[in-house]
Amino acid sequence: MIALDVKNLAKNYPLDSSQWSRFRHAVAGGRTAAAKGIWALRDISFQVQQGEAFGIVGANGSGKSTLLQLIAGILQPTEGSIEVNGRLSALLELGSGFAPEFTGRQNVYLNASILGLTHEEIDRRFETIERFASIGNFIDQPIRTYSTGMVLRLAFAVVAHVDPEILIVDEALAVGDIAFRQRCMRRIHDLRAGGTTILFVSHEAGDVKALCERCLWLEAGRLRMIGETDTVIAGYLSATIQRERVRDAESHEVRSDPTPIAAPEIVKAAQGRHRYGNGAASIVGAELIGRDAVVLRFTFRVMKKLPNPIAGFLVRNDKGETIFGSNSVRENFPLPEMEPGDVHTVDFHWTMPPLSDGRYLISLAISEGTLGEFGVCDYVEDAITIATGDPAIAGYMRLNCSSVLVHKNQPVLLSDCKGASSHG
Repeated sequence: MIALDVKNLAKNYPLDSSQWSRFRHAVAGGRTAAAKGIWALRDISFQVQQGEAFGIVGANGSGKSTLLQLIAGILQPTEGSIEVNGRLSALLELGSGFAPEFTGRQNVYLNASILGLTHEEIDRRFETIERFASIGNFIDQPIRTYSTGMVLRLAFAVVAHVDPEILIVDEALAVGDIAFRQRCMRRIHDLRAGGTTILFVSHEAGDVKALCERCLWLEAGRLRMIGETDTVIAGYLSATIQRERVRDAESHEVRSDPTPIAAPEIVKAAQGRHRYGNGAASIVGAELIGRDAVVLRFTFRVMKKLPNPIAGFLVRNDKGETIFGSNSVRENFPLPEMEPGDVHTVDFHWTMPPLSDGRYLISLAISEGTLGEFGVCDYVEDAITIATGDPAIAGYMRLNCSSVLVHKNQPVLLSDCKGASSHG
């Protein structure tokens, strides 16, 4: 069954600033003639199946928020149509719909009733919503006294607990702390497992890949690509890197030698699923040595001078969730300045933690700059694949710990808790 059917959608914002023109535009539902105006969206068509998790990516100003507001019914389209089949909840602009003079408790009842719940249904769910939001006694204080994070907590707690058949989540989660973001993502995964259709917008590529089967890429208000998430995200990230290269080139003097940098032939071990970068260095080989005491070794060739090179890696599970990773700067091992033509090999050593059973993929990267601001020279996604783990482990990995009972102020060792698990 189709949960969402978008056909030839377009949105135009008229430039005529007269009050009469704005009135005509509002009365016509946005469908006045658009000879003059700014097109926020043009000719967007796609379908989302019931129970599907569907991602939307794009740079700032690409039209993502406008698209979601049209789907949610906040805006009316200039052209095209939207068919929504199911109860829809949306977390768009932070705190939208909250009355600042009302308390958190009052706003829970107000927003949940707008989303279709009866007073009795809200009574039954209020404790769960309050516990999820975790804002303490502020639940009975006016919203105007809340921090940005507290508004987000309460807003998400409401929309995620009204049994939505379609849930829209915009980039609001970016302002939350790490612990709350993880709680939100777990709730979104639970809703998806229960059959809720998810429309998810985020700049966190890992979150989109972990959640969504398909993805749509918007660029300057038009549909640039739609399809399998890995493919769309790779194209989007590659285009982003290329755009930054052009921007950097325009902000610096043109080199006396404009010959483009040619990347060397890539050996099979480092081809990976997707790759992108500015070409200043290229990863030419990689291997993982050992099972418990592990060495990750990869070799790269320098094509352009690198004053501050950074080598790093990420280990993800087959859902795209990051398990762990590191780089040369975080390990307090700064790499020396490198010249064109240099070939270097970097080793990362670690003891492999006891992981849950599954497939794990290692991505490699060479960058230049600092942790706060860097340019990606070469990123090879999923360069190495390994299958490992223990089916008895719940969560991501096993923690080796001990159980201690404090009896009459004296600690007594009970047992090793090797069955405990970490969910990150």
